Amino acid sequence: MNDLKTKAGFAAIIGAPNAGKSTLVNALVGEKISIVTHKIQTTRFQVRGIAMHEGAQIVLVDTPGIFEPRGGSGGRLDRSMVHAAWSGVADADVIVHVVDAPSYAKVRHGAQASGQDKKAAGDTDRVVKGLVKRSGDRPVYLALNKIDEMEKSHLLELIKIFEETKAYTDIFMISALKGAGVKQLADKLAEDMPVGSYLYPPDQAADIPSRLMAAEITREKLFMRLHNELPYASHVETEKWMQMNNGDIKIEQIIYVRRKSQKPIVLGKGGQTIKQIGQMARRDMRASFGKKVHLFLFVKVRENWSEDRSKYLESGLEFDV
Repeated sequence: MNDLKTKAGFAAIIGAPNAGKSTLVNALVGEKISIVTHKIQTTRFQVRGIAMHEGAQIVLVDTPGIFEPRGGSGGRLDRSMVHAAWSGVADADVIVHVVDAPSYAKVRHGAQASGQDKKAAGDTDRVVKGLVKRSGDRPVYLALNKIDEMEKSHLLELIKIFEETKAYTDIFMISALKGAGVKQLADKLAEDMPVGSYLYPPDQAADIPSRLMAAEITREKLFMRLHNELPYASHVETEKWMQMNNGDIKIEQIIYVRRKSQKPIVLGKGGQTIKQIGQMARRDMRASFGKKVHLFLFVKVRENWSEDRSKYLESGLEFDV
Protein backbone atom coordinates (compact mmCIF):
# COMPACT_ATOMS: atom_id res chain seq x y z
CA MET A 1 0.00 0.00 0.00
CA ASN A 2 1.33 3.45 -0.89
CA ASP A 3 2.21 5.89 1.85
CA LEU A 4 0.08 8.90 0.92
CA LYS A 5 2.59 11.23 2.55
CA THR A 6 5.21 10.38 -0.04
CA LYS A 7 5.48 11.36 -3.68
CA ALA A 8 7.70 9.97 -6.42
CA GLY A 9 7.99 10.29 -10.17
CA PHE A 10 10.16 11.00 -13.19
CA ALA A 11 11.39 14.31 -14.60
CA ALA A 12 13.07 14.19 -18.02
CA ILE A 13 15.85 16.74 -18.47
CA ILE A 14 16.25 17.46 -22.19
CA GLY A 15 17.85 19.97 -24.50
CA ALA A 16 20.46 20.60 -27.16
CA PRO A 17 23.99 19.27 -26.57
CA ASN A 18 25.99 21.22 -23.99
CA ALA A 19 23.01 23.21 -22.67
CA GLY A 20 23.89 22.29 -19.09
CA LYS A 21 21.56 19.33 -18.52
CA SER A 22 24.05 17.18 -16.61
CA THR A 23 25.16 20.17 -14.51
CA LEU A 24 21.53 20.80 -13.57
CA VAL A 25 20.94 17.14 -12.68
CA ASN A 26 24.03 17.10 -10.48
CA ALA A 27 22.89 20.35 -8.81
CA LEU A 28 19.41 18.97 -8.11
CA VAL A 29 20.75 15.66 -6.78
CA GLY A 30 23.37 17.41 -4.66
CA GLU A 31 26.26 15.30 -5.88
CA LYS A 32 27.92 14.39 -9.14
CA ILE A 33 26.20 11.53 -10.95
CA SER A 34 26.51 12.67 -14.60
CA ILE A 35 29.73 13.49 -16.41
CA VAL A 36 30.17 17.17 -17.21
CA THR A 37 32.66 18.66 -19.66
CA HIS A 38 32.77 21.66 -21.97
CA LYS A 39 32.42 19.21 -24.85
CA ILE A 40 29.14 18.67 -26.64
CA GLN A 41 27.42 15.28 -26.66
CA THR A 42 29.21 13.87 -23.62
CA THR A 43 26.04 12.20 -22.30
CA ARG A 44 25.32 9.20 -24.52
CA PHE A 45 22.51 7.42 -22.70
CA GLN A 46 19.93 8.03 -20.00
CA VAL A 47 21.40 8.51 -16.53
CA ARG A 48 18.97 8.62 -13.63
CA GLY A 49 19.76 10.91 -10.74
CA ILE A 50 17.62 10.71 -7.60
CA ALA A 51 16.78 13.93 -5.76
CA MET A 52 14.94 14.03 -2.43
CA HIS A 53 13.15 17.36 -1.99
CA GLU A 54 10.29 18.41 0.29
CA GLY A 55 9.29 14.80 0.94
CA ALA A 56 9.20 13.96 -2.76
CA GLN A 57 11.54 11.67 -4.67
CA ILE A 58 12.33 13.18 -8.06
CA VAL A 59 13.96 10.73 -10.45
CA LEU A 60 15.82 12.96 -12.90
CA VAL A 61 16.42 11.38 -16.29
CA ASP A 62 19.53 13.05 -17.74
CA THR A 63 19.23 12.48 -21.48
CA PRO A 64 21.66 12.82 -24.40
CA GLY A 65 21.52 16.11 -26.28
CA ILE A 66 18.99 16.30 -29.09
CA PHE A 67 20.54 17.22 -32.44
CA GLU A 68 20.34 16.41 -36.14
CA PRO A 69 21.87 12.93 -36.56
CA ARG A 70 24.17 12.20 -39.46
CA GLY A 71 22.79 9.97 -42.18
CA GLY A 72 23.94 6.45 -43.10
CA SER A 73 25.68 3.90 -40.93
CA GLY A 74 28.10 6.54 -39.60
CA GLY A 75 25.19 8.15 -37.77
CA ARG A 76 24.03 5.06 -35.89
CA LEU A 77 25.36 6.30 -32.56
CA ASP A 78 23.83 9.74 -33.22
CA ARG A 79 20.42 8.25 -33.91
CA SER A 80 20.59 5.99 -30.87
CA MET A 81 21.43 8.94 -28.62
CA VAL A 82 18.56 11.09 -29.91
CA HIS A 83 16.19 8.12 -29.62
CA ALA A 84 17.29 7.66 -25.99
CA ALA A 85 16.55 11.32 -25.29
CA TRP A 86 12.99 11.20 -26.64
CA SER A 87 12.41 7.86 -24.90
CA GLY A 88 13.23 9.58 -21.61
CA VAL A 89 10.59 12.19 -22.42
CA ALA A 90 7.97 9.54 -23.23
CA ASP A 91 8.23 7.94 -19.78
CA ALA A 92 8.35 11.14 -17.69
CA ASP A 93 5.74 12.77 -15.49
CA VAL A 94 7.33 16.19 -15.99
CA ILE A 95 9.64 17.58 -18.67
CA VAL A 96 12.37 20.19 -18.20
CA HIS A 97 13.89 21.77 -21.31
CA VAL A 98 17.31 23.28 -20.55
CA VAL A 99 18.53 26.03 -22.90
CA ASP A 100 21.92 27.74 -23.00
CA ALA A 101 20.37 31.22 -22.84
CA PRO A 102 23.42 33.36 -23.76
CA SER A 103 24.23 31.17 -26.76
CA TYR A 104 20.64 31.20 -28.04
CA ALA A 105 20.35 34.96 -27.48
CA LYS A 106 23.43 35.63 -29.60
CA VAL A 107 21.82 33.94 -32.59
CA ARG A 108 18.43 35.56 -32.06
CA HIS A 109 19.96 39.02 -31.75
CA GLY A 110 22.09 38.59 -34.84
CA ALA A 111 25.15 39.16 -32.69
CA GLN A 112 28.53 37.65 -33.43
CA ALA A 113 27.55 34.03 -32.94
CA SER A 114 29.87 31.09 -33.52
CA GLY A 115 29.04 28.13 -35.71
CA GLN A 116 28.49 26.11 -32.54
CA ASP A 117 26.03 28.75 -31.25
CA LYS A 118 24.06 28.59 -34.51
CA LYS A 119 23.96 24.81 -34.46
CA ALA A 120 22.84 24.81 -30.82
CA ALA A 121 20.07 27.30 -31.66
CA GLY A 122 18.87 25.04 -34.48
CA ASP A 123 18.91 22.04 -32.12
CA THR A 124 16.97 24.04 -29.51
CA ASP A 125 14.30 24.91 -32.07
CA ARG A 126 14.16 21.20 -32.95
CA VAL A 127 13.48 20.37 -29.29
CA VAL A 128 10.70 22.97 -29.08
CA LYS A 129 8.94 21.48 -32.10
CA GLY A 130 9.33 17.99 -30.65
CA LEU A 131 7.86 19.08 -27.32
CA VAL A 132 4.79 20.58 -28.95
CA LYS A 133 4.15 17.20 -30.61
CA ARG A 134 5.06 14.88 -27.74
CA SER A 135 4.36 16.51 -24.36
CA GLY A 136 0.59 16.03 -24.24
CA ASP A 137 -0.94 17.41 -21.05
CA ARG A 138 2.17 16.96 -18.91
CA PRO A 139 3.89 19.98 -17.31
CA VAL A 140 6.78 21.25 -19.46
CA TYR A 141 9.20 23.70 -17.88
CA LEU A 142 11.77 25.82 -19.68
CA ALA A 143 15.01 26.31 -17.73
CA LEU A 144 16.92 29.23 -19.22
CA ASN A 145 20.43 28.39 -18.06
CA LYS A 146 23.56 30.52 -17.56
CA ILE A 147 21.50 33.69 -16.99
CA ASP A 148 24.40 35.16 -15.04
CA GLU A 149 26.27 35.50 -18.34
CA MET A 150 23.79 37.76 -20.17
CA GLU A 151 22.13 41.19 -20.00
CA LYS A 152 18.70 41.41 -18.39
CA SER A 153 17.14 43.11 -21.44
CA HIS A 154 18.25 40.24 -23.68
CA LEU A 155 16.88 37.74 -21.18
CA LEU A 156 13.44 39.40 -21.19
CA GLU A 157 13.38 39.30 -24.99
CA LEU A 158 14.32 35.63 -24.88
CA ILE A 159 11.49 34.86 -22.48
CA LYS A 160 9.04 36.51 -24.87
CA ILE A 161 10.33 34.42 -27.79
CA PHE A 162 9.82 31.16 -25.89
CA GLU A 163 6.45 32.21 -24.47
CA GLU A 164 5.18 32.65 -28.02
CA THR A 165 5.87 28.97 -28.78
CA LYS A 166 3.10 27.93 -26.33
CA ALA A 167 5.24 24.89 -25.48
CA TYR A 168 5.81 25.62 -21.77
CA THR A 169 3.84 25.51 -18.55
CA ASP A 170 6.30 27.85 -16.83
CA ILE A 171 9.74 29.38 -17.33
CA PHE A 172 12.59 29.29 -14.79
CA MET A 173 15.76 31.37 -14.97
CA ILE A 174 18.69 29.47 -13.53
CA SER A 175 22.43 29.09 -13.32
CA ALA A 176 22.92 25.35 -12.87
CA LEU A 177 26.62 25.82 -12.20
CA LYS A 178 26.17 28.48 -9.50
CA GLY A 179 22.90 27.16 -8.13
CA ALA A 180 20.79 30.24 -8.85
CA GLY A 181 17.12 29.38 -9.34
CA VAL A 182 17.71 25.65 -8.82
CA LYS A 183 15.74 25.46 -5.55
CA GLN A 184 12.71 27.15 -7.15
CA LEU A 185 12.75 24.58 -9.95
CA ALA A 186 13.17 21.74 -7.44
CA ASP A 187 10.19 23.07 -5.44
CA LYS A 188 8.01 22.92 -8.55
CA LEU A 189 9.19 19.46 -9.57
CA ALA A 190 8.51 18.14 -6.06
CA GLU A 191 5.02 19.63 -6.20
CA ASP A 192 4.35 17.87 -9.53
CA MET A 193 5.43 14.39 -8.48
CA PRO A 194 2.58 11.86 -8.24
CA VAL A 195 1.57 10.58 -4.81
CA GLY A 196 3.09 7.17 -4.18
CA SER A 197 5.83 5.14 -2.55
CA TYR A 198 9.48 5.96 -3.20
CA LEU A 199 10.93 4.19 -6.22
CA TYR A 200 14.44 3.98 -4.71
CA PRO A 201 15.94 4.02 -1.22
CA PRO A 202 15.97 7.65 0.01
CA ASP A 203 19.76 7.67 0.36
CA GLN A 204 20.43 6.44 -3.20
CA ALA A 205 21.72 9.18 -5.52
CA ALA A 206 21.77 7.43 -8.90
CA ASP A 207 20.39 4.47 -10.82
CA ILE A 208 23.33 3.40 -12.95
CA PRO A 209 25.33 0.15 -12.69
CA SER A 210 28.68 0.64 -10.96
CA ARG A 211 30.61 -0.79 -13.92
CA LEU A 212 28.94 1.71 -16.24
CA MET A 213 29.46 4.59 -13.82
CA ALA A 214 33.16 3.72 -13.65
CA ALA A 215 33.39 3.75 -17.46
CA GLU A 216 31.64 7.13 -17.56
CA ILE A 217 34.09 8.59 -15.05
CA THR A 218 37.06 7.50 -17.15
CA ARG A 219 35.42 8.78 -20.34
CA GLU A 220 34.95 12.18 -18.74
CA LYS A 221 38.63 12.35 -17.81
CA LEU A 222 39.55 11.24 -21.33
CA PHE A 223 37.59 14.15 -22.78
CA MET A 224 38.97 16.65 -20.28
CA ARG A 225 42.60 15.64 -20.72
CA LEU A 226 42.69 15.31 -24.52
CA HIS A 227 40.52 18.30 -25.48
CA ASN A 228 40.31 18.38 -29.28
CA GLU A 229 42.97 15.76 -29.93
CA LEU A 230 40.59 12.81 -29.87
CA PRO A 231 37.27 12.43 -31.71
CA TYR A 232 34.08 11.83 -29.81
CA ALA A 233 33.87 8.31 -31.20
CA SER A 234 35.95 6.84 -28.37
CA HIS A 235 34.49 4.30 -25.99
CA VAL A 236 35.40 3.11 -22.50
CA GLU A 237 34.43 -0.35 -21.33
CA THR A 238 34.81 -1.81 -17.83
CA GLU A 239 36.11 -5.26 -18.65
CA LYS A 240 36.79 -6.56 -15.13
CA TRP A 241 35.48 -5.57 -11.70
CA MET A 242 36.83 -7.44 -8.72
CA GLN A 243 36.04 -6.99 -5.03
CA MET A 244 39.30 -7.65 -3.18
CA ASN A 245 39.58 -9.40 0.20
CA ASN A 246 40.51 -6.14 1.94
CA GLY A 247 37.43 -4.35 0.55
CA ASP A 248 39.27 -2.48 -2.21
CA ILE A 249 38.02 -2.62 -5.80
CA LYS A 250 40.17 -3.68 -8.73
CA ILE A 251 38.92 -2.33 -12.08
CA GLU A 252 40.28 -3.03 -15.54
CA GLN A 253 39.04 -0.87 -18.40
CA ILE A 254 39.63 -0.68 -22.13
CA ILE A 255 39.64 2.60 -24.02
CA TYR A 256 38.65 1.90 -27.61
CA VAL A 257 39.76 4.25 -30.39
CA ARG A 258 39.05 4.02 -34.09
CA ARG A 259 42.50 4.52 -35.62
CA LYS A 260 46.04 3.35 -34.84
CA SER A 261 47.23 6.95 -34.91
CA GLN A 262 44.94 7.74 -31.95
CA LYS A 263 46.43 5.14 -29.62
CA PRO A 264 49.71 6.99 -28.97
CA ILE A 265 47.71 10.19 -28.32
CA VAL A 266 45.81 8.48 -25.50
CA LEU A 267 48.97 6.89 -24.12
CA GLY A 268 51.07 10.05 -24.33
CA LYS A 269 54.84 10.30 -24.19
CA GLY A 270 56.15 7.60 -21.90
CA GLY A 271 52.57 6.74 -20.96
CA GLN A 272 52.13 10.04 -19.12
CA THR A 273 48.72 10.95 -20.59
CA ILE A 274 46.99 7.71 -19.73
CA LYS A 275 48.63 7.82 -16.30
CA GLN A 276 47.09 11.24 -15.65
CA ILE A 277 43.69 10.08 -16.92
CA GLY A 278 43.90 7.09 -14.59
CA GLN A 279 44.86 9.22 -11.59
CA MET A 280 41.93 11.61 -12.12
CA ALA A 281 39.47 8.76 -12.73
CA ARG A 282 40.69 6.79 -9.71
CA ARG A 283 40.14 9.80 -7.44
CA ASP A 284 36.54 10.27 -8.61
CA MET A 285 35.80 6.55 -8.43
CA ARG A 286 36.98 6.42 -4.83
CA ALA A 287 34.63 9.31 -4.01
CA SER A 288 31.72 7.66 -5.86
CA PHE A 289 32.13 4.14 -4.54
CA GLY A 290 33.48 4.97 -1.08
CA LYS A 291 36.34 2.50 -1.43
CA LYS A 292 39.94 2.48 -2.57
CA VAL A 293 40.13 1.72 -6.29
CA HIS A 294 42.98 0.03 -8.16
CA LEU A 295 42.41 1.10 -11.77
CA PHE A 296 44.19 -0.39 -14.80
CA LEU A 297 43.64 1.19 -18.22
CA PHE A 298 44.38 -0.35 -21.62
CA VAL A 299 44.02 1.17 -25.09
CA LYS A 300 42.83 -0.87 -28.07
CA VAL A 301 42.07 0.02 -31.68
CA ARG A 302 38.68 -1.07 -32.99
CA GLU A 303 37.73 0.80 -36.15
CA ASN A 304 34.06 -0.15 -36.15
CA TRP A 305 33.20 -0.23 -32.45
CA SER A 306 30.20 2.04 -33.13
CA GLU A 307 28.71 -0.78 -35.24
CA ASP A 308 29.03 -3.32 -32.42
CA ARG A 309 25.55 -4.14 -31.11
CA SER A 310 26.87 -5.20 -27.69
CA LYS A 311 28.34 -1.74 -27.04
CA TYR A 312 24.85 -0.27 -27.34
CA LEU A 313 23.09 -2.88 -25.26
CA GLU A 314 25.44 -2.49 -22.30
CA SER A 315 24.63 1.25 -22.21
CA GLY A 316 20.89 0.74 -22.63
CA LEU A 317 20.89 2.24 -26.13
CA GLU A 318 18.80 0.95 -29.03
CA PHE A 319 20.94 -0.40 -31.89
CA ASP A 320 18.35 -0.53 -34.66
CA VAL A 321 17.00 3.02 -34.74
